[in-house]
Amino acid sequence: MHTTPTVLVVSDLHLDREPGPALAQFLEFLEGPAREASALYILGDLFEYWIGDDAGFPAAETLAAALARLPVPVTFQHGNRDFLLGPEYARRAEMTLGPELLRIEVAGGPALLMHGDSLCTSDVDYQEFRKMVRAPAWQQAFLARPLPERIVAAERLRAGSRDAGKMKASEIMDAHPDAIADVLRRHGLSLLVHGHTHRPAIHHLQVDGRPCLRCVLPSWDELPGYLTLDDQGPRLLTLDGRAYPPSAPCANPAPPDPPAPASRAG
Repeated sequence: MHTTPTVLVVSDLHLDREPGPALAQFLEFLEGPAREASALYILGDLFEYWIGDDAGFPAAETLAAALARLPVPVTFQHGNRDFLLGPEYARRAEMTLGPELLRIEVAGGPALLMHGDSLCTSDVDYQEFRKMVRAPAWQQAFLARPLPERIVAAERLRAGSRDAGKMKASEIMDAHPDAIADVLRRHGLSLLVHGHTHRPAIHHLQVDGRPCLRCVLPSWDELPGYLTLDDQGPRLLTLDGRAYPPSAPCANPAPPDPPAPASRAG
């Protein structure tokens, strides 16, 4: 019996500099479900922060070796915390650096993959910050600084991000319905997959009268899980293969309305 190849998608692992529980869980995932897939896509925030391919953090190097052993292709998209991950680390991990918006072919038709932070258009301060740090000149200047300075700067930015998140209304940090509709409309697709907001669910919505799906990936520092795309349709699963908890309404289609607000963003 012919079966459609299974594509797996993860994001928001937020791995620290040193090996910890999240890394151990992901290594088990790579030795389990990921080995049976046709492809693995990592949609950003794989690391809590990234300050250059020369950092040599133990967790990152352990993961690079594991990814390099994986017998399936791995594609990585940058997140808001690891946008400086570059070609040298990708080479060590034997993974492909994907564009910010990536169209892939899966069972049932094409899907659009992205990290998701660019969808949070209500968070004007963050979007301005994002524009600044994604500029090549800013990145070149940052990467030219000594490694200890980069570590201090990254820790300071992380603390500032956490403090700012506590002061913002949750809906500000969620993907905006207009941005969601716009990206699906511009690419002519009906399936969008992203992370960042830490609100795992599969949302049913309408774009110009066309039924669409928006799959939001879980954060691994809350409850680890992944999205599987195969001939059974998109499914959010826990690491032991069960359907994601009822709080993530992936098994119960919702009416076509705006997505629920996020509690926090990555």
